[in-house]
Amino acid sequence: MADDMPQMSLFGDSGSSDSAGEKDASSSSHAAPERMTPAVRAAELNRILSHAAYAYYALDDPEMTDAEFDRTLQELLAIESVHPELATPESYTQRVGGYVSDQFEPVRHAQRMYSIDDAMNLDELDEWLARTDEALGSTTEHPVAYTCELKIDGLGIALTYRDGQLLRAATRGDGTTGENVTANALTIKDIPRALLPKGLERVANGGFGQSIEVRGEVYMPKHSFVRLNEQNDAAGRAPFANPRNAAAGSLRQKDASITRARDLETFIYAVADEGPLAVDTQHDFLDWLRDCGFSVNPHARRVDSSAEVHQYCADALAHREELDYDIDGVVVKVDSFAGQDSLGFTARAPRWSIAFKFPPEEKSTVLREIRVQVGRTGVLTPVAEFDPVVVAGSTIARATLHNIDEVRRKDVRVGDTIVVHKAGDVIPEVVGPVDSKDEEHLLRPLWNMPATCPSCGSPVVREEGEVAFRCVSIDCPAQATERLIHWGSRNALDIDGLGDEIVTRMVEQGILTDAADYYDRLDVDTLAGVGTGRVYETSTKDHLEGDDIVVGATIARKIMAQVEESKGRGLGRVLFGLGIRLVGTNVANLLADHFGSMQALMLASEEDIAQIEGVGPKIAHSVREFFSVQKNVAVVERLREAGVKLEQEGFGQEPERPQTLAGLTFVLTGSLQKYSRTEAGARLKELGAKVSGSVSKKTSFVVAGEAAGSKLTKAQQLGVPVLDEGELDRILETGEAPQT
Repeated sequence: MADDMPQMSLFGDSGSSDSAGEKDASSSSHAAPERMTPAVRAAELNRILSHAAYAYYALDDPEMTDAEFDRTLQELLAIESVHPELATPESYTQRVGGYVSDQFEPVRHAQRMYSIDDAMNLDELDEWLARTDEALGSTTEHPVAYTCELKIDGLGIALTYRDGQLLRAATRGDGTTGENVTANALTIKDIPRALLPKGLERVANGGFGQSIEVRGEVYMPKHSFVRLNEQNDAAGRAPFANPRNAAAGSLRQKDASITRARDLETFIYAVADEGPLAVDTQHDFLDWLRDCGFSVNPHARRVDSSAEVHQYCADALAHREELDYDIDGVVVKVDSFAGQDSLGFTARAPRWSIAFKFPPEEKSTVLREIRVQVGRTGVLTPVAEFDPVVVAGSTIARATLHNIDEVRRKDVRVGDTIVVHKAGDVIPEVVGPVDSKDEEHLLRPLWNMPATCPSCGSPVVREEGEVAFRCVSIDCPAQATERLIHWGSRNALDIDGLGDEIVTRMVEQGILTDAADYYDRLDVDTLAGVGTGRVYETSTKDHLEGDDIVVGATIARKIMAQVEESKGRGLGRVLFGLGIRLVGTNVANLLADHFGSMQALMLASEEDIAQIEGVGPKIAHSVREFFSVQKNVAVVERLREAGVKLEQEGFGQEPERPQTLAGLTFVLTGSLQKYSRTEAGARLKELGAKVSGSVSKKTSFVVAGEAAGSKLTKAQQLGVPVLDEGELDRILETGEAPQT
C-alpha cells in the first residue's frame, strides 16, 4: 500500500529491529511473597498502583519508574486472568488512571479518554498484531493497515471546539472527568483559537452547531526544559526531574502567565467522535488535523505488515535522541475507523491500539565504591558510585542500591564492570554486573553494611522483620538535615521557599541544628546571606563553576514571613513535622484529635496511645520512645516558648454542630471531586465522627472516590459499607449517616 503521509525522514536505517524489543532487565521491587494468596497479592498490587498513580498524576512527582509501574500492572493482570473474580470494577486494571485536582473546575469529557495497553517487548507486540489481524480478517491480498505514531512523553489534553472556536481545554484527569485548564492552554502558541477554513470544510454543516473534542499531548521541548532548570538553579529552586513533569506542572498552574513563560507545545492525534468528520481512517484524520491548523507529529506512518511495524519501532528507538522532545515508545493503531469500531474497548483501553514501550538505554561502567547515606529516619542506604557515563542524554555517576538485600540480589561488588540504565529514562539504576560468573568478580569481597553510622559513629541496628539498617542516635548530623527539610515540607509546617539546598547550607554553616532553630535563632539578616548553590557552567551540568548565589533580603523576608505563619499550623502538623518514626500525617492527626495537646500526649503511657484505633502498639512504642529522649523534649519546649501552637484546634470546646455522627468511624480513600480528603475528614469530625486511615471490622463506612485502592478492597472483604461522594454530600448536609 502506498503511503502518502510524511515519512520519517529523520529516521534512517538502523539495522535489525531486534534491538527494539529487548526485555527490561530490571525487576520489580514489589516481588510477591511466596505464601501470599492471590486475593491478598491483588489487593497489595492495587494499593501500590493507586498510590503510584496519585504521585504521578496528582503531584507530578513520580515515586515509581514507568518500567516498574508497567511490571506491577502486568503482574496484577496475570493474577486476574487466572482469578477473574478478582477483576472487580475497583481494580486498577479496570481504570484509566489519572487524577482530578480540586484546584481546577471539573470538566466532563465528551467521551471517556482511555489508557493504552502496553507491549513491553516485540513478542508481546507480535501477539497483539496476530490477534488483531485475525479479528479483522487480514489476508495477503487485503492486509490490515496500521498507523504508527511516536509515543510522546507529556500530559494528555482534550480541546473542545464549537462553531470552529476553541471552547475549552481540559486535562485527561481520571479519563471521565478532567481539569479545566483553558486559560493556560490559550498561552500555548500552537493550539489554534479557531479552526482553519480548510478543515471546517470537512465537518458536517461546515462546523456550525457542531462541538468537536480533539485530543493529544502537551509536552515541553528538551531545549526549553534545559533552560527552565537553569532558571530554577539560579533561583535556588529544585529542578524538575524530566520534561514530562515540567510540562504537567506548567499546564496546571493557577497563574497563566507562568504557563506562558514555560514554552509548551502540543501534538494532536485523536478525536472523541469522528462522526461529524468526512474521514474514515486515522491516516486521513491526521491530515484533517493539519488542515485545521493543529500541530501533528510529522513522523506518523501508515504501514500494512508486522515487519513494517517492527522497522518503525527500531527506527524510532535508534533516532529518539535526535528529537527535541521525549518519546518513550511507539503507539500502533488500526488505521480504519470501521476496524476500530469493530474491535471496541476493554474496561480501560481500546482493543485497536497498543503502545510498544522502549527498553531503558543501558551502558557499562566500573563500580568504584559503595557509600552509605543516612536518611531522616536514620535508615542507611547504600549508593553505588561509578565512572561517569552518559545515559538517556545526561551524565550519571551514582545510583541508589536501596538496601543490603538488593546489593546481594544484584551481586554487585566494588571493581565490577556493571550495567546501568535510567529506569523510566529518569532514575539511575544499577542492573547488575556484566558477568556474575567471571572469576575476577567471584574473587572480589562481598560488600557489607557498616556496623556503625558513617555520619556519627553510633552503632546501627536491624530490627527483626525489617530490611533496613538504622542509626538510632538522635544526635546524628545526617538525620538533622533531612529532619529540618521534612519540617518545612508541604504536609508538615509548609514553609514555602525553604528549598533543600538552603536548608542543607544552613546546617553546614551551623545556623540550624533542630526544628526550634527556625523560630528562635533564624532571622532575615542571617537567612539573606545563605548561599543557595553554585552557578553551572554548562547546561549539561558536567562541572560546576562560579560563586554561591545568596538568598537575598527580599526572598529572606518572604521565607521568614512563612516561618512566622507556620507557628499556627496546629498540633497534627507539628507531630508529623517532628519526624517521629511510623507517625505519618494520618497518625499525627489521630494523636492530635485524641489528646488535644502536646503536653497530654507527652504524659500518656504507651498503653494509652496504643488503644487509639488506627495507632497500635508499634506506633505507640515509637512515640513513647521519642518523648523519652530529653533532647527531643527540650526541642518541643523551645517550640512552645517560640509561640508554635501545640494544641489541637477546637479540642475540649463545645462543638458548634450537633454530634450526630458520634460513635461512627469513617475511612476516606481515593480522590474526591468536591473536597480534598483532609477537608472531608475535618467536616466529618465536626459532626462527631472519627476518621481513620485504616479499615477494620470497627469501621462504620468507607467513602470511596476515584482511584480508590486497597482500602476499598479490604472494606469489601470485611463487609464494611462503602459510600460514594454523593452519599458523603448528603451526610455532611444533613448530619445523618445512612442506615445499615
